[in-house]
Amino acid sequence: MAKHGKKYRASADKVDPEKQYEPSEGVRLVKQSAFAKFDETVELHIRTGLDPRHADQLVRGSAVLPAGTGRTIRVVAFATGDAAREAEAAGADIVGAEDLIARIQGGWTDFDVAVATQEMMGLVGRVARILGPRGLMPNPRSGTVTNDIGRAVREVKGGRVEFRLDKTGVIHVPIGKISFDDDKIMQNLGALVDAVVRAKPSGAKGQYIRTLNLASTMGPGVSLDLQPTLALASSET
Repeated sequence: MAKHGKKYRASADKVDPEKQYEPSEGVRLVKQSAFAKFDETVELHIRTGLDPRHADQLVRGSAVLPAGTGRTIRVVAFATGDAAREAEAAGADIVGAEDLIARIQGGWTDFDVAVATQEMMGLVGRVARILGPRGLMPNPRSGTVTNDIGRAVREVKGGRVEFRLDKTGVIHVPIGKISFDDDKIMQNLGALVDAVVRAKPSGAKGQYIRTLNLASTMGPGVSLDLQPTLALASSET
């Protein structure tokens, strides 16, 4: 097993692995312990009590982060007619139908998010085997299949993130950049926690959210105090 380098160990020394931090303190600590030369992403890792083997315990949804993600998101839109013009006006990078399908079938997937109108989903199904494994397939549950496609594009461009349960029962979501002010990261944290709480599946048993952990791309994880962090959800409603 590879050993951590000196910079990581120095950062990890700032974090008490036995302590659960108040959200604001955790945000400050994550920023203080980031050491990479690039603007690291701040990520939230949520360990749930869900069993991903059961369909009624799966979680998938989206959240609009009020302070944005700090990333430039490349969006493609599957649409025609008025909907295509709406998507273009909203800032979609590529808008198309049959031509866009052909381009993807040819191996092009150089984008971050795909949105589509409902009527286009039959066509989009042709490339489901390409987009699905890459997490790029439009889905009604994540808000990327909608007839209000202009709004969907604006939200994605403005800071909407998708989340889903992985095979280990954990949700991983970016909530900003190290360069963000603490308040902005806190706003995004509250919005995401609120969305995940609202997305609690019908088949959930026992404790839904078990642990919350913040980390930068290269830095050590910081465990958040569960109740004060969950309380951010109610403050967002």
